[in-house]
Amino acid sequence: MSSQPYYLQGSPLAIRFNSVVGWLARHGVSLLGSAELSVKGRKSGRMQRIPVNPHRHGGEQYLVSARGHSQWVRNMRAAGGGELRIGRKVRTFTAVELPDAEKLLVLRTYLERWGWEVNQYFQGVTAKSTDEELLAAAPDHPVFRITTTA
Repeated sequence: MSSQPYYLQGSPLAIRFNSVVGWLARHGVSLLGSAELSVKGRKSGRMQRIPVNPHRHGGEQYLVSARGHSQWVRNMRAAGGGELRIGRKVRTFTAVELPDAEKLLVLRTYLERWGWEVNQYFQGVTAKSTDEELLAAAPDHPVFRITTTA
C-alpha cells in the first residue's frame, strides 16, 4: 500500500478539456453548473485557476476533488478559501474540509449528479455503491464545504 495520498493526474486530453471549460467559465459560460475556481498557491502566492463542479447538497455548497489530493486541494487547505467565477460574477468563499465520516451523503449525491463525468476517478465506486464502499473511498476524495462571503 502506498503512503502517498491518492491523486490521478489528468491525461493531456483531460487537461486540454479543463482549460476550455475554465476559459468558458471565465467568459461567462457555465457548462452544467461548472465554475472556475481560483485559489492562492501555497508556494507561489499566485492565484491558481481550475474548473470545478460546485455541488449543492442539503442547502450547502461543496467542492469535491474527484481526482484526489490535487494541487488545488493542497492550496485550499493552506488558503482556507478562494473564489468561484462565472464571467464577471465572482463569489469569494471560505472553505472547511469535511472529515471522512461526514462525506457519505455529499459523495453519493455528487456522484448522482456528476458521475457521468467523474466515475472514472472513483475506482469503481458509483452513486449506487454501498455506504461502506463510499466511506472506504472517502479518504481519496477531499470535500470542502464552502461559504460565500459578502
